[in-house]
This record gives sequence, structure tokens and C-alpha cells, in this order.
Amino acid sequence: MKLEFSLIETLFLSVLLLLFGYFIRKKIKFLHRFCIPAPVIGGLLFSIFVMVLKELNVGTITLDVSLQSSFMLAFFTTVGLGASFSLVRQGGKLLIVYWLLCGFVAIFQNVIGVSLAQVLGIHPLLGVMAGAVSMEGGHGAAGAFGPTVEELGVQAATTISFAAATFGLIFGSLIGGPVSRYLINKYDLKPETSNEEIKTFEAVVGMNKHDEPLTSHRIFTHICLITFCMCLGVIISKSFAQITSFVLPEYVGAMFLAVIIRNLNDRFHVMKFDLKCVNLIGDVSLGIFLSMALMNLKIWEIFDLAVPLFVILVFQVLFIILYGIFVVFRLLGKDYDAAVMVGGLSGHALGGTPNAMANMGAITERHGESKRAFLIVPVVGAFLIDLFGIPSIISFINFFK
Repeated sequence: MKLEFSLIETLFLSVLLLLFGYFIRKKIKFLHRFCIPAPVIGGLLFSIFVMVLKELNVGTITLDVSLQSSFMLAFFTTVGLGASFSLVRQGGKLLIVYWLLCGFVAIFQNVIGVSLAQVLGIHPLLGVMAGAVSMEGGHGAAGAFGPTVEELGVQAATTISFAAATFGLIFGSLIGGPVSRYLINKYDLKPETSNEEIKTFEAVVGMNKHDEPLTSHRIFTHICLITFCMCLGVIISKSFAQITSFVLPEYVGAMFLAVIIRNLNDRFHVMKFDLKCVNLIGDVSLGIFLSMALMNLKIWEIFDLAVPLFVILVFQVLFIILYGIFVVFRLLGKDYDAAVMVGGLSGHALGGTPNAMANMGAITERHGESKRAFLIVPVVGAFLIDLFGIPSIISFINFFK
């Protein structure tokens, strides 16, 4: 039996699996507890089903995932449009320090991945896939960089990166709370009251403002902006790659162009920018992109690489634990906010920003609120970290290609 899904059929199936993922996550507490994304659940279950059919010689399923790259491009463009440098200025010294600490994580995760890959006798680029790509980058970066590395001749790069990203999601949630509680108990830390700096920061972020209703005109205006960044960004990426022979995924140009346009608009107010609208478009794009990427995984490709991959991932987790306790906590001030942010970093350095928020939510529910942590961690984890992480990933890929 051989089934072939057309582009439209594949699109329908990806959305169906996305909704199925939401349904399953709602029913299974484990998936909800560890913030496993709905498209990962639905897409991964489908890819397992395809693997079973193949291994039993029952049949094969072929998908047309031509739209996957377009949705990926749209998502990362919305990430760039969310990067307002006014947040960095208003966040003060603590945000800058936390941002730099997260930037070091991206670099060292790649160092760990590449070093262990060479020791274990696998391609160094697979170490990058099990490094910042899947750890700090999560499933989004895994789906973006996997095909790029496979084009360089490294098989199973996409599957490896998605497997590592899923592992990271789980352990990012597992270690965040215990590490923060260890620091809070050891140093007998207590919550501190908010100050004027936090109030100013809240005003810049736009918290507690009345959200205007979304209209079709507003949505189309922002789609126009996003697609403009996508078109011009792809041209920039291709031109740069041709001139320098430097591997540069198309979405990188679009994302950094979006950063520039967002901050120019903040300065000159050319258009009324609606971050809620951009985030909504980004969420839809990410959901479909991830669903398509996961449902098209060839899981059987990683059987021979399971042991090396597991070793690398264990070292990644140990690094985040030790780094959080002995470096991040101390440089952030050794206070209650610092302890909570260590839990947040554990979440998004191994999984994603939702994991970070879940970790901090569990910590503050028991020990008291930390407004500073809930303001800084999402801003850095959601988009600022990419300004360090993506250049690091690209550099490692080009060095070891």
C-alpha cells in the first residue's frame, strides 16, 4: 500500500494533527505538565504511525510538505518583529546580564555537542543539532536548521534535532523547579517588593494596556509587513550566501531584517504596530510548520545514533544545572529573583519559553512572586536570545561543514 498526500491534503492533515495534539495534551497531565507543544504531540504520533507501517511492511505514506518552509519563514519573521530594543534599554543592567549569560549558553551548548560528537565518532554537525539548535533553539530551530544540515550531506540531522528538542523540553521542566528550590532553601531567600524600574519596564512592554480588537484590515496590514520582510530577507540571505559561500538559512535574513524594521518603526512611527497581531500570526505559522515537520520525520534514521545522542543530551542537562547554580545565580545577584530566573533559564535553555514560564510559575506559587523574573525571562527567551543563538549556530555549521 502506498499513500500519497497532495499539498492541500498535507496542509489539512497537519492542522488536524495540531488540533489532535491540543486534545491529547488536555487529556494527559504529563504532557500538560511539561508544556509539550501540541504540534509536537500530533506530528510525532503520526510519524510513529508511519514508522510502524514501514517496519511491518504494510505500506508507505508520502507527504507534500512544500508549504513547510514558508510557514517557518513567516514564524521567524514574526520573532524578529517582536525584538524591540527599547525593552533592552528599559530592562536595565539585569536584563543585559541575563541576555549575555543566555548567549554564552548557546555557544557552550554547541561546544559540548561538537566535542562529544567527535569523541563518540559521529559527524560534528550532529553535535550542533544536539546543541544550541535543539536545546536553546527548541523545535522551531530544529525544523529550520535540520534540512540545511542535511543539504550538506549529513543524514538524519532533522530527526536528531527534533528528538533532542523533545528530550530538552522534558528535562527543562524537570530540573528548573528543583534547582531554584535548592538555591532558595540554601540561601534562605525571600521575595522582594517591586520598584520604579519594574513599573517603567511594565509600561514599555505594554502590560495592563487595553488591547484594541483585531480587524481584518489590521491583520492584512501586518501580513503585508511580514511577507515584505520574508521576500527581501530571502533575497539578502541568498545574495550573502552566493557572495561569501557562507551557509545562511533563508529565514535568518528575514528575521534580522524584521528586527531592523521593527526598531526603525519604533523610532519613526511609520505604522501602528500591533504586537498581539504579529504574535497571533506567528503562533499559527509555528503550529503548522512544526506539525508538518514532525509528521514527516523518519524516526528509523536515528536508531543507530541513539546512544551517542543520549550521552550528548545528558551532558547538556548537567551543564545547565551547574551553570545555573555556580554562574547564573551569582552574576544575577544571589537574591530571590536570581534564583527564580535560574529556573526560567533551565526551562528555555533546554526547552522553550513556555517551559521557563511554567517553571517560574511553580516556584513563585510556593515561595512568592518575582515580578522582575517574569518580565526579563520572557523578553530574553522569546526573541532576544536568537540574536546570539542563531549567529553561533551558523558559525559552527560553517566551520564543521
